Amino acid sequence: MMKSIPVWKQELSDGVHAARLASLYCCAPAETASEAARYAAVLDGLEKTFGSHAEAGLYSAPGRTEIGGNHTDHQHGRVLAGSVNIDMIAAAAPNDKNQLCVQSEGYDLCIIDLNGLEARKEEENTTAALLRGECAAFTQRGAKLAGLDVYISSNVPKGSGVSSSAAFEVLIGVILNDCFMTEKVSPIAIAQIGQWAENVYFGKPCGLMDQMASSVGNIITIDFASPAKPVVEPVAVDFSKAGLALCILDSGADHADLTDEYAAIPAECRAVAAVCGGEVLRDVPFETFLAKLPECRRQCGDRAVLRAFHVYADNDRVAKQVAALHDGDFGTFLSLVNESGCSSWEYLQNVIPAGYKEHQEVGVTIAAAKHLLGDKGAVRVHGGGFAGTVQAFVPVEMLDEFKAGMETILGEGRCHVLSIRPEGGAVL
Repeated sequence: MMKSIPVWKQELSDGVHAARLASLYCCAPAETASEAARYAAVLDGLEKTFGSHAEAGLYSAPGRTEIGGNHTDHQHGRVLAGSVNIDMIAAAAPNDKNQLCVQSEGYDLCIIDLNGLEARKEEENTTAALLRGECAAFTQRGAKLAGLDVYISSNVPKGSGVSSSAAFEVLIGVILNDCFMTEKVSPIAIAQIGQWAENVYFGKPCGLMDQMASSVGNIITIDFASPAKPVVEPVAVDFSKAGLALCILDSGADHADLTDEYAAIPAECRAVAAVCGGEVLRDVPFETFLAKLPECRRQCGDRAVLRAFHVYADNDRVAKQVAALHDGDFGTFLSLVNESGCSSWEYLQNVIPAGYKEHQEVGVTIAAAKHLLGDKGAVRVHGGGFAGTVQAFVPVEMLDEFKAGMETILGEGRCHVLSIRPEGGAVL
């Protein structure tokens, strides 16, 4: 929705959007002044970067937290995930250049010509590839694209496992959907467009969970048995009412240069599935996998086999987690989170990159968190692993002590206390 920039700024200053912001950021309307200031700042950034505009729109896409189903989505498995109250926001306004011009704070200006939307090999692993891919996908769905200037600001830590990349893809999708689609596509379609752009244009064989959690919002369970038509169901739960705080711990290690580590996981799982007569592990009954185990070890190696064991077990754990949450059985839920974390480290092996000795930040973060929690709460590697973050469910009465202890070890500001956001990609 486009409005004149002076009108937006006045409304933000006057608190007109306080209730909307309170919903997005999980706080009271009286506590939204800092969020309103962020949106005013992206309007300022838009005009400072691109010059004056008659009108602009404001948009948001949240980071996400993976709660269950670690690395199962690319095997058409089940996941449990949620959007969180940190996000990437943007101001967008029309231009007459027939170009999509995107300026993200702290990054170089990225410009793509809307007349040339074919995939380009030389653009792989770049922002331009994602933008071009999403524009191509919306064009295929009937969008009549026109020039657009976009200014983006984010408080989703890059490379942190809260998925800044998915937030970016969803944010661009929300903007293109709002500005150029007469018949709007669904949040699920926006997530699928982001994944397609990342797979085909960017060159990364990612799954769909990150984009889906950011786009759809709240806590959801997703069954990817049919990736073209994933089954998405809400899971009503309020961790605060259970006396639990959700913490994301920044290990200090970045995902940069670890693409090969991530790509190896789906590749090895698919190799095991192929030996067993399937394309992905969801195609193969566990009993068939067990029967073919010697052959899988010979053809794929033991690490691939262990990773398959993890996928089968974590896929089953998601259904148990959802049942426990439906029943309000948080003890069982926390036990399953811990089981998933142990399986990820021992079988999936996505805590420490191969060959790393001096730098094992994620492992140290898990060990420290488990020590501070004792036999309370739960701890697991978060998201893709190898770098980034660790997830902890912390009893509220231990939160202050836990946060102080973790930040003594990791550094100030490395323990993020988050809330589940009730909405995904949003037009303000």
